[in-house]
Amino acid sequence: MRVFLALWSLFLLTACEGSFVRPSSLGRKVGIERSYEARDACLSRNAAAESTSTTDFATAAQAVALACQPETDKLIVASDQTGDAKIAASIRKDTEFRAMKYVLQARGQALF
Repeated sequence: MRVFLALWSLFLLTACEGSFVRPSSLGRKVGIERSYEARDACLSRNAAAESTSTTDFATAAQAVALACQPETDKLIVASDQTGDAKIAASIRKDTEFRAMKYVLQARGQALF
């Protein structure tokens, strides 16, 4: 019985071996986080510049998102290794949503 228990424990420990974070995954994660930070910093900077504009919120948010297109593209490259168009579209949509958030904050409006 003890032999069975020892073998079963060994089996369970070796079954989880592939679930640990690999060094290459950690480097990719850091790259993605830096890309997010660069994009968000760009959105914040450009939203502050748009805060004095008289255009509506949606137009200002689109202008801010367009101004940060290079940072968004770098984020897409860092995040998506497969070239999937759905992932790129999702990140672009997230960029527009965050741009709206930063524009509203810069103009002193509540998000909700």
